[in-house]
Amino acid sequence: MRHLLSTRDLTRDQAIEILDTADRMAEVGQQSVKKLPALRGRTVVNLFFEDSTRTRISFESAAKRLSADVINFSAKGSSVSKGESLKDTAQTLMAMDADAVVIRHGTSGAPQRLATAGWIDAAVLNAGDGKHEHPTQALLDAMTLRQHRAALAGEETTGTGLDGMHVVIVGDILHSRVARSNMWLLTTLGARVTFVAPPTLMPVGVEHWPADVVFDLDTALARDPDAVMLLRVQRERMHAAFFPSEAEYARLWGLTPERLAALDAAGATTAIMHPGPMNRGLEISSAAADSPRSTVLRQVSNGVAVRMACLYLLLTGAR
Repeated sequence: MRHLLSTRDLTRDQAIEILDTADRMAEVGQQSVKKLPALRGRTVVNLFFEDSTRTRISFESAAKRLSADVINFSAKGSSVSKGESLKDTAQTLMAMDADAVVIRHGTSGAPQRLATAGWIDAAVLNAGDGKHEHPTQALLDAMTLRQHRAALAGEETTGTGLDGMHVVIVGDILHSRVARSNMWLLTTLGARVTFVAPPTLMPVGVEHWPADVVFDLDTALARDPDAVMLLRVQRERMHAAFFPSEAEYARLWGLTPERLAALDAAGATTAIMHPGPMNRGLEISSAAADSPRSTVLRQVSNGVAVRMACLYLLLTGAR
């Protein structure tokens, strides 16, 4: 594997290898010295054309725990704001001898272009591009799901997929790269995916994707899913009235205290997931976000381990 651009490109064996490696990387975080010398002397560039907190800090932490040198590049205040092209920016970074470039870009396909245009000779990791994909987010979600199932069954996670699991993904499917990456990866790992959203927030052609489509959240929750993943309503990408009001959205498609109580009353073991940042009171209530079912903080922690695994495997080729 030369680059990590899309979960759709990953085979089942490759995905499980990344997850198994991430499990071992997570053990590093439990040590008194949270470092490995695996990437000493390597340089990782975080090239972020979009604002980010969790993803950028997570990649930076991952690279530093592997002893790599890290260069953080933000488009704001850089030559990009003066009109410099992606090509010129990339070649400037290569002049700094970058071994890996982690790129987040508002245009779908930008990481693919960077990886295949011949501008640079470095591993490219997609940290989110437009409405296309966010592969490491899907991988950390899969890691969290493996842990959830293992905790319930008292089993090991190593070497396992997500066969037979049912994951409901709710919300702004139309604008969500997280939903797309999760759909492809979860399907590859053997899970079943159900999308839930208002019709206006479903992408054109979604009926041809490997996911069930439901417009009523209560119907989906009644099927006793293993996990429900709430997506952030992306106000910054919305330039039209996709739903009547935020109160209406929260009532129909939000994980309200009432829906949380219904899960508890039914004795469901459904995990509550969110890629962050959360709009509390909109797609998820505080009661749900802070409940024992919530895996939100575990997802953040797993993000560092997954990104350590991806950097390690891409830059060393080692198992």
